[in-house]
Amino acid sequence: MSGTATVTWVTPPAKAPPRQPDISYAPDYDKWQARAARRVAAGGLPDKVPEGFPEQLTGDLVWEGETLAETYDWTYVLNEKQLAEIDAALAHFKSLDLSFGHITQEAFPLPELHPELRRLSDELHSGHGFFVIRGLRVDEHTREENIIIYAGISAHIAPQRGRQDHKYDGKPADVVLAHIKDLSRSAANSIIGSPAYTTDKQVFHTDSGDIVSLFALETALHGGASKLTSTWRVYNEIARTRPDLIHTLSQPWDYEIFEKADKQWTERPLIHLLPASSSDKGDIPQRVSLQYGRRYFVGFGALPRSPDIPPITEAQAEALDTLHFIGERFCVNTEFQKGDIQYVNNLAIFHARDGFIDSEEQQRHLLRFWLRDPENAWHTPEVLRPRWAQIYEGITPENEVFPVEPFVRSAGNKGR
Repeated sequence: MSGTATVTWVTPPAKAPPRQPDISYAPDYDKWQARAARRVAAGGLPDKVPEGFPEQLTGDLVWEGETLAETYDWTYVLNEKQLAEIDAALAHFKSLDLSFGHITQEAFPLPELHPELRRLSDELHSGHGFFVIRGLRVDEHTREENIIIYAGISAHIAPQRGRQDHKYDGKPADVVLAHIKDLSRSAANSIIGSPAYTTDKQVFHTDSGDIVSLFALETALHGGASKLTSTWRVYNEIARTRPDLIHTLSQPWDYEIFEKADKQWTERPLIHLLPASSSDKGDIPQRVSLQYGRRYFVGFGALPRSPDIPPITEAQAEALDTLHFIGERFCVNTEFQKGDIQYVNNLAIFHARDGFIDSEEQQRHLLRFWLRDPENAWHTPEVLRPRWAQIYEGITPENEVFPVEPFVRSAGNKGR
């Protein structure tokens, strides 16, 4: 039994703001096709990508899910010796009697595994853009120990942890660990404004920051598959078939800020042209990066798009659906298992999730970090630097908070 067909969309749609095109968080294939046909028939669309943008991207980051396994094994399975080294590192860190914010490569030593984890960081930044570490024995450790192990391994791949919330328990805090779990039964449904805390399908999107990592403490009873898609493969398809939409994606959008701010939106493109980096393998003249979340333009659940923000355009509505449906066409299912840690280059890969069904005994529960590896990091576009500063700057080990239990973070919480 798959179960995903019965739980694709559970949360009632967010109310659309005035003058918004006919589009919601749940993508509608027929509406997408009809909108595309109308806009093409109207004519006058650019037939080349914007000046400076590549006609086509090349390299390991251009892949299709259907054939990727033929050339790339993205699962790194830990052996018994490596698991023993991880347990020894756990015991060492616990002996230091330090707060979790002090988890570093030095405090969680992995002398034999370290070179492999650094190689995997190279794969994130200069290779296929993602991998999965498999074999951790979640049930042999407490929740706190699993968090230490997750932070310790991650410190060798991308040592900088990002801030995912600015308060905890109603007080200012640098919350660096998030829980992805259905809280609609325990938290008041009226506050949930993000599919991360429901059983709903999540459409293709990116998070914030350089690297998004997920650690599966438990999988769903049915469904909940993790899907990844190469931004570069999607870019190539759009550039080939509808170059006008590259113009749309590379122009400023009114991006909602789901937190308290002087202004509830910021203007920035969804696709960014980046210079090449010295860490590139081969001759890659430039890079393209995608940064977007669909709910910031159409709302979700208890957080509709604010009526004070200009509505999106028909071209932008088509572009959102195009990203999702082409993403679906070329995606790979990473076959997430309990104990897996998935690492994704958030600038080059976007991700989605199938809807799922939990039981009382088995409930999907992931931990999440937003990470950065200064040694391998891609160039951060100027327009994204304020957001990156919010995530990565000013965090001290003493102020890092690693919540042990799930909660709805501010950006997905109507009661924020």
